[in-house]
Amino acid sequence: MAVLRRYLPKGLFARTLLIIVLPVALMQVAVAWSFFEEHWETVTSRLSEGVAGDIAMMTRLYEASEDAPDTFERHAEMAYETMRLSVDFRPGESLPTSRRTSFFRTLDRTLRAALSAQIDNPVWFDTTRYPSYVDVRVEVDGGVLRFIALRERVFATTGHIFLLWVIGATCLLTAVSIVFIRNQVKPIRRLADAAEQFGRGQDVAHFRPAGATEVRQAAHAFLEMRARIRRHLEQRTALLAGVSHDLRTPLTRLKLQLALMPESPEREDAKKDLAEMEEMLDEYLDFARGQASEETERQDLVALARDVVDNAVRQEGQVEFLADGAIETDIRPGPMRRALSNLIGNALSYGDKARVIVRRTSTRVEIVVEDNGPGIPEDQYEEAMKPFNRLDESRNQNRKGVGLGLAIARDVARNHGGDIRLETSDLGGLKATISLPG
Repeated sequence: MAVLRRYLPKGLFARTLLIIVLPVALMQVAVAWSFFEEHWETVTSRLSEGVAGDIAMMTRLYEASEDAPDTFERHAEMAYETMRLSVDFRPGESLPTSRRTSFFRTLDRTLRAALSAQIDNPVWFDTTRYPSYVDVRVEVDGGVLRFIALRERVFATTGHIFLLWVIGATCLLTAVSIVFIRNQVKPIRRLADAAEQFGRGQDVAHFRPAGATEVRQAAHAFLEMRARIRRHLEQRTALLAGVSHDLRTPLTRLKLQLALMPESPEREDAKKDLAEMEEMLDEYLDFARGQASEETERQDLVALARDVVDNAVRQEGQVEFLADGAIETDIRPGPMRRALSNLIGNALSYGDKARVIVRRTSTRVEIVVEDNGPGIPEDQYEEAMKPFNRLDESRNQNRKGVGLGLAIARDVARNHGGDIRLETSDLGGLKATISLPG
């Protein structure tokens, strides 16, 4: 069963077509087999036996009137007039040695059986030379009797018409099935495309429920889910705006009070703590904000990455940038810039050199950020992606933040329909690759 499942079609259209067409085809094959086995072959056998009897009779009449040629000629005329059987005596000839086989071997088999049962003389026949006739030759004393019989007297000639009807009906039913199944599958494909686009954050306002009742129910459920998610995002955005305002106001007052305080080591420590609180607040807000406030745009990913790299270089970072030409794709510039800035910031924080590569593969677009830092053990890649997870040891020495850089980058990548993967860099540190749909 597992082997059979491996070769079955995977798509809904192909499976539905198989469910409809396969039983019809099997039924047509069974009907055709029953027709040829029970009816057509029986009728052909009876016709062949009748013609074989006529040939046997004419052969015996020839042998009985061998000394009276005129009598046999009258018998031959009567055979042509009453049985539509042409008889010709060819003195001195012998039976041919070669024989051509009919495409339908049943024809030759039934005629051979009928002739063998009723004629003791050596017999040769050909069912392929003439489209409308059958050539039968019987060896007699002094030569060969050649019989030309109408094909319709020897075989049931309506078998091919039945086959054409069976094949035509199967093709017609298949064509009708394809049209109807395609119309049923199309709404499901549109629903899947809309869900995929919505998962990438793209607008699906053009989507309308269509198709069968069950498909419409699924489409309405999807639209309701989309509305709930949008309401949730709008509420979260409004909440974040209020939190940002409420928290930054006391932070601003604290900064003002510290500025008015006299110089002292305690004031410097408080300013550092306040700056760290602002950085942490910004990082929390970046992670929670996600992509709720921005729509996708067709942008040059190379230009965006180059701009982020230039900003990092201006902040005294050593970043190598590699890209081949322009690569346009649908992205949200703000979140993508934020994700790339986080990755480059991580690379420069853990190492003194970073490299950014933007490239297009056969099906994807990739942004690679790698560094020459201490790296991350392979068994901790998934842990490093979790929010608020700061790995210990060498990668956290003198490192600010709350461990959201990689989590934000993965959230951005997944909301674009892609993902992020971690590997060991050729520079010796960590390599993070954002993979997006091409």
